[in-house]
Amino acid sequence: MTATQRPTMTYSKMRGLLTFFSALLKGKKVGFRDFLHKLASSQQLCQILDTKWILRPHSQHGATKQKEEGSVSALTPDTSQMKPSDFDYLKIIGRGSFGKVLLARHRKEERYYAVKVLQKQIIIQKKEQKNVMVERSVLLKGLQHPFLVGLHFSFQTPHALYFVLDFVNGGELFYHIQREGTFSEPRAAFYAAEVTLALGYLHSLNIVYRDLKPENILLDSEGHVMLTDFGLCKEGVAVGGTMRTFCGTPEYLAPEVLLGHTYTPAVDWWGLGTVLFEMLCGLPPFYSPSKAQMLENILYAPLHMHCELSEASKSLLEGLLERNVSKRLGKTCDVVELQEHSFFAYMNWDDLLARKVKPPFVPSVTGPCDVSYIDPEFTLQPVPPSVVDQQWTSALSQAFPGFSYMNPEDHMAAKMS
Repeated sequence: MTATQRPTMTYSKMRGLLTFFSALLKGKKVGFRDFLHKLASSQQLCQILDTKWILRPHSQHGATKQKEEGSVSALTPDTSQMKPSDFDYLKIIGRGSFGKVLLARHRKEERYYAVKVLQKQIIIQKKEQKNVMVERSVLLKGLQHPFLVGLHFSFQTPHALYFVLDFVNGGELFYHIQREGTFSEPRAAFYAAEVTLALGYLHSLNIVYRDLKPENILLDSEGHVMLTDFGLCKEGVAVGGTMRTFCGTPEYLAPEVLLGHTYTPAVDWWGLGTVLFEMLCGLPPFYSPSKAQMLENILYAPLHMHCELSEASKSLLEGLLERNVSKRLGKTCDVVELQEHSFFAYMNWDDLLARKVKPPFVPSVTGPCDVSYIDPEFTLQPVPPSVVDQQWTSALSQAFPGFSYMNPEDHMAAKMS
């Protein structure tokens, strides 16, 4: 067989292609979904068309990473053959408002995943069904972006919802800030740049993240950033569009959100500013032990940079933490404005997206089940037996129709096993 050279695709071209497919899916969702399912199920798939190349961003071609063994996120029929008993649940690795996140091993494939188990009763009581379905939708639109956690399966039982995700075991950025106090500017710039690409990608799909904080930024085993937890995302908001829902984490809320004003995707750039400030100075920019005082600081206090910073980093922080949204860095041209800032002058953005830039820190993990960078507050808890729901049924709940999903690659692997 003669080897052929892959066509070069720049980041800007990739974003344009994704925008086209996003528009296509809105108008032709059912037909395109059925097409992909038939394509993924075909035994002649590899001979006819390299769909992994088409659906995967340019960054993934030739890249070696843990997610390469994972999935290509694409729409498939709302059916899943998975059930809770297909997994061995090894450790609790996180906790949220609606349930727990567990390290699990697939019994047949012997692969490790992070399984997010959400309790339906709590979700329904708090009227959060819509946010859960948005999280699923955003995960499907991830298209294997190198800095977004990917979805492999989703399924449900009468009592719970299950997201089966990439297991990323390099620790939360919050953990590393707490352990080291502050980061050097080059290290902080590396993380900020990868997060910038993740946010810019979501914005290109008209998705606003809205909950950027160090707890939602993970490091993988190679030291690259992985953004997770898409429960507060808002879909259908283009750059320049607005929304009004009050949501987020107090320390990282943008002032326009606190004031109850309509706001734009620029809230994510304020969030990036708060995270970058915390990486460089050890605390969020307007932090106070008193929540009321902290919220007042966000609205009115001057920005005090109490640590030694370069002029470039000061300029970037001032641009991101600008209360006047019309003047905030990223408001007009989104990610391009950040990429052109002097703080990132040495950054090769194409290499960064392709994971060719060496991370400044590589977690020392022994294997896929190493949980040494995860808080023992979680890992020392016993795994609750309720995660293996014995009343499993394939019937879909009326509250969560269309929740179940199986990734095309995982679907083919399951058929072959």
